[in-house]
Amino acid sequence: MSTSEKDSDKVEEPDIEYGRYSYADYLTWQMDEMVELIKGKVFKKAAAAPRRIHQKVAVELIKRWAVFLEEKVCEVYSAPFDVRLPHQSKVDKDISTVVQPDLCVICDRAKLDDRGCIGAPDLVVEILSPGNNRLELQNKYELYLESGVKEYWIIHPDEQTLLVYTLVKGKYVPSQLMTSGDMVRSKAVEGFELDLEDFFSKIK
Repeated sequence: MSTSEKDSDKVEEPDIEYGRYSYADYLTWQMDEMVELIKGKVFKKAAAAPRRIHQKVAVELIKRWAVFLEEKVCEVYSAPFDVRLPHQSKVDKDISTVVQPDLCVICDRAKLDDRGCIGAPDLVVEILSPGNNRLELQNKYELYLESGVKEYWIIHPDEQTLLVYTLVKGKYVPSQLMTSGDMVRSKAVEGFELDLEDFFSKIK
């Protein structure tokens, strides 16, 4: 095998601090950690596996969404699941944002393909953990807003709270900070309700 052939087989590792990358680059990486691309910049997810409480929240929530969406048009997916958010072109080399929401609901099945979702989900849920940093959360807030995600949930497992951002006329309108005793009613996916007292009682 020639030197050039060896080089062509080499998997490029991303330069976390300084590199700018595309979805085409992302597809070549073989990394132990899950990573996301936000406007060309690499963000590592938590280095270790998510904490048990994070997983408990994710599993309990996806169960409820799956039951509700049975025989409906919308579909629910949980990480790892690539959500590509193209700015204009849908060509791999032109896409600079690929995220892995903890949970997302997609009602336009034309956005689904074998590699995940291309375009904004109707609803995205992020579950906070020690691995989340403020810059990542701020970037995702702006990203989901710019991309037209209709509803963005942030769940804090330790504090047992949920905050909902709803897209209204191009801006996110935040809910009150909800907790046990509150009822969450999705506006993006009509009919879905989450009783937080019942939900958080399962998170132990």
